[in-house]
Amino acid sequence: MARIAFIGLGNMGRPMCDNLTKAGHDVMGYDVVPAARDAYAAAGGRVAATLAEALADADTVISMIPTGKHVRAAYEDEGGVLTHARPGTMLIDCSTIDVESARAVSKAAADAGFVMVDAPVSGAVPAAQAGTLTFMVGGTAEGFERARPVLAAMGPKIFHVGASGNGVALKICNNMMAGMSMVAISEVFALAEKLGLDHQTVYDVMTVSSGNCWALQSYCPVPGPVPASPANRDYQPGFAAAMMLKDMRLSQNAAATSGAATPLAGSAAALYQMLVEHGHGNKDFSAVFALITGRLTSVGG
Repeated sequence: MARIAFIGLGNMGRPMCDNLTKAGHDVMGYDVVPAARDAYAAAGGRVAATLAEALADADTVISMIPTGKHVRAAYEDEGGVLTHARPGTMLIDCSTIDVESARAVSKAAADAGFVMVDAPVSGAVPAAQAGTLTFMVGGTAEGFERARPVLAAMGPKIFHVGASGNGVALKICNNMMAGMSMVAISEVFALAEKLGLDHQTVYDVMTVSSGNCWALQSYCPVPGPVPASPANRDYQPGFAAAMMLKDMRLSQNAAATSGAATPLAGSAAALYQMLVEHGHGNKDFSAVFALITGRLTSVGG
């Protein structure tokens, strides 16, 4: 059993905490947002009023925080994790952030005597709730082996993908693919409609043909074919469009830094930006179909 300080009690963090607790770990949650702390406490979770309190007895820290700026502040600022964590505490950051920030905070942790891995996840809220997340872990072999038993409580697929920062690098690539795929699928259904094809027929044929992919099977952007997809509940996330825009921007920043050519991803990022700018950032990213087909006004705010 690990004594875990979990930082970040949002849509992903809370179900991750729940699964850690179900697995027998002792979890103390913390979030800088009081409402998030209150919601977790109301659901029966143990909550710390301060980060220092959360860290006092922890042997493992897990963070799920929005951006690189937030991660660096949580770990490196005066009063942060690197100041208050006990010697030997294992540090695991599950946030999706830029590669440079991930590597910088990992170096700061190593300089302070801690072992740290970046372990972003794939699967979004449904997988977090079901305990079926996929983890992409960057860091040393020692860090990976120490993190794996804790991560296993939240998902069975855990991959060591190389040195520090490689976890978030692979996550950025993965979400870039998901973002582009959803735009492509949405364009396909838009064309199929104009050609007189039925949504269910398109889905049935494509899922057993060369056009099949995860985004089509799990997050089909049109109502009907996949009962659990956000398209059947007014595009409630799921994975919010604002989060996909964040990840697409991370991909474009990484492409610019590394000199990679990603023109399709750039076009997809522009569409998600339009979706968010129209006030639909809180909708699932599959609502890009409504943007492409001109039905955006029929999607609730």
